[in-house]
Amino acid sequence: MLAPLVIAVVVGYLLGSLPFGYLIARAKGVNIFEVGSKSSGATNVRRVIGSGAGILVLFLDLIKGALAAYIAAMLCPSDGYWAFFVLIGIVGALLGHSFSCFTRFRGGKGVATAAGGFLVLFPLGTLAAALVWGLAVALTRYVSLASMVAGVALVAAAVMLHQPPLVLGACVLVLAFVIIRHRANISRLLAGTENKIGQKPAEPKP
Repeated sequence: MLAPLVIAVVVGYLLGSLPFGYLIARAKGVNIFEVGSKSSGATNVRRVIGSGAGILVLFLDLIKGALAAYIAAMLCPSDGYWAFFVLIGIVGALLGHSFSCFTRFRGGKGVATAAGGFLVLFPLGTLAAALVWGLAVALTRYVSLASMVAGVALVAAAVMLHQPPLVLGACVLVLAFVIIRHRANISRLLAGTENKIGQKPAEPKP
């Protein structure tokens, strides 16, 4: 079983490493790692380049997370290890997205990529978390806060829907990862300086 596991991790990492945010911003003459929050995620791309580009990056990051999880599932040698293999694919994709080998180990926060993976692992909980995310964005206009609240909602859904320990543990792991990746955002939220949706975007540097 070791060989399929290694393949799942490597494929997940390489898929996650695809730097869609960086490439789309570069096509507009912008180095996304030098502007805004210096993240290649959809939120920073939307803020700096525009809503259309941000939505495209969001969709592509979702797809690569889902594809990493799906391929890992296909590599699983036994139904009893299905959730574990999917989780391995998600972890690989998250690490790739956040520390891409194609962009000198820089990347995004991993929320969209994780959501894509969890659509395979725990679809009902992911949809519930997405609804909570949308509500939180509408009420606060803070994408970072909404992302962390959605992570909490994912864990709560796993508990309420009596998911197996592995799935619950995966939800907790992703919540912890999202919070760690949002450390700077948490500091800005506490200081009242975090960017809201609708604020004037940062000036891009050609």
